[in-house]
Amino acid sequence: MVEQAALVAVRDVLGVKKGERVLIVTNPEHDVETISRALYAQVEAQGGAPLLVVQPVKGQLDYADPSVISALHAAPEVVLSISHEKLGKDREAMARPIRVKHRGKRRYKRYHHVFEYLMEEAKIRSFWSPGVTLDMFARTVPIDYRLLQDRAAMLGNALTRAEEVSITAPGGTDLVIGLRGRRCRRDDGDFTKPGKGGNLPAGEVFISPELGSSRGTIAFDGSISSDKGEIIIERPIVCSVEKGFVTKVSGGTEAKRLRDTLKRSVEKARSMASDGAINAEKGREYQRNANNLGELGIGLNPAARIVGNMLEDEKAFRTCHIAIGANYDLDADALTHLDGLIREPTITVRYGSGRERVLLEGGALI
Repeated sequence: MVEQAALVAVRDVLGVKKGERVLIVTNPEHDVETISRALYAQVEAQGGAPLLVVQPVKGQLDYADPSVISALHAAPEVVLSISHEKLGKDREAMARPIRVKHRGKRRYKRYHHVFEYLMEEAKIRSFWSPGVTLDMFARTVPIDYRLLQDRAAMLGNALTRAEEVSITAPGGTDLVIGLRGRRCRRDDGDFTKPGKGGNLPAGEVFISPELGSSRGTIAFDGSISSDKGEIIIERPIVCSVEKGFVTKVSGGTEAKRLRDTLKRSVEKARSMASDGAINAEKGREYQRNANNLGELGIGLNPAARIVGNMLEDEKAFRTCHIAIGANYDLDADALTHLDGLIREPTITVRYGSGRERVLLEGGALI
């Protein structure tokens, strides 16, 4: 089963070609290492040139091993991160960002991880699977990608054209997010073109909220990320949101774990600035954006379930997710990106003309 899923990933999702260099980064943990070796074998079978790099397990606030960063600097055509937790941060680029100046632009674009630079500038192809398991990989990768891509295109186009989106749900969510100037991204399993990548398992559309626009209440009632791993939520975590930031977190033990994670994110940014790992301005930015609303996503993988692993959870049908922390447009940097699930949402977009369109009603696609 894993071999078949690896074949689908390499041949169909990535479209690996003869002679292409493929870097696979993993950890010495059974499931991710087994998946990585299956991918290695399929890359060889397609005529590619695979390289497998194994580093210790890295969490949300850890640095990647220097050997991993060096392998990334070689700029392979394809990069696969099959990690037990995370790839790890780029110590060198966080201290001295990679700067690129584009023709006609007055300012340099700065990248705080070589992987981000490779995706945006070198146009590598990639997928990343933080926390993937053997069961998840075998069950959720071999799906109908044509249907997924059609659904993702419909939702993605609607969100990109919208000025605002509202989310309500039976658990208590009542939130409005501005979308002006934002482009919806699709994790639809088509990573065959330069610069394309996403999670595998695939199956979501996601968009960065307009800065400072989000307001209302979030009631997370599915699962949520923390710096110590994912949490299946038994008592809803209720977050008050004002001007794009979470201002209050209430609930039971799950809410306390989220508050503790947010606190540690702020403390880590402060200590990094104090130690000179990042400059003072970047330290203040990381601290401020620990509570930023960084993403709205909608799950679209019919084989995905809520299992307490965010890689799969956020792809589940009849859910949406909102992330607290860094966004994907790179204008709200933070050390953490914490996804939280909302069950059975109703999602309505509003266009500049005032017209409204319901995209999901009670979790069902309209």
